[in-house]
Amino acid sequence: MLAVIEALLLGIVEGLTEFLPVSSTAHLMLVGDLLGFEGSSGKTFEIVIQLGAILAVCWVFRIRLWDVATTLGQPRSFAFVRNVLLAFLPSAVVGAVAYKYIRQMLDSPLVAAVALVVGGIAILVIERLAKRARIHDIEDMSPALALGVGACQLVSMIPGVSRAGATILGAMLLGLDRRAAAEFSFFLAIPTMCGASAYALYKNWASISFDGIGLIAIGFVAAFFSALVVVRGFIGFVGRHGFTPFAWYRIVFGSVMMAVILLR
Repeated sequence: MLAVIEALLLGIVEGLTEFLPVSSTAHLMLVGDLLGFEGSSGKTFEIVIQLGAILAVCWVFRIRLWDVATTLGQPRSFAFVRNVLLAFLPSAVVGAVAYKYIRQMLDSPLVAAVALVVGGIAILVIERLAKRARIHDIEDMSPALALGVGACQLVSMIPGVSRAGATILGAMLLGLDRRAAAEFSFFLAIPTMCGASAYALYKNWASISFDGIGLIAIGFVAAFFSALVVVRGFIGFVGRHGFTPFAWYRIVFGSVMMAVILLR
């Protein structure tokens, strides 16, 4: 029963943090460490429940995704798909070759906590440095710009950096407005996280028990419903308040977790 509650809590944490620039990986790692959660093959659980959050994105943007799928021959729909796939390409290539080694070197709660703080400071700086927005729609991005945003996403392979934060802030530095940058981060997450989840299941399927599958299912559902809340409200919140509140949250949360880790 305790493992079920822990899986539920981690699923909620995943859904609430995946699309915010606060690092879902750091939150899952740090909260899971505090809970002593070891179910569902550990890292496989953390990766696969992200699919619940992705399903939330697909549901919220279902009309737009369906429109793109049914009008793929039209220039703007083709540009949308092209830009998402080009931005996904750097992570697909580097992830296949080096992700395992990067995580082995850096996969620790302390590294994640430090990255939270450093990332928060970076957000404060980037909010001041971001160019005047010149691109307001994903379809208007050039192929080179899409690849540039994809390159920014590579930084998120370091635990605690935040995939959403890296792509959104990178896109803003390259000229997208906040709304377009946030939406592009949502859509880019679909191939990125589906690929990571499929790879994790393929590599670790033999080690996942029946109970482990059940815990993954619980985390998946919890992540879906909590992510629905975030995806529906995030763009409006950012439009009103910017990213500064997330920067200060990262700095405070990361500092507290560093203190807890170092004092334990």
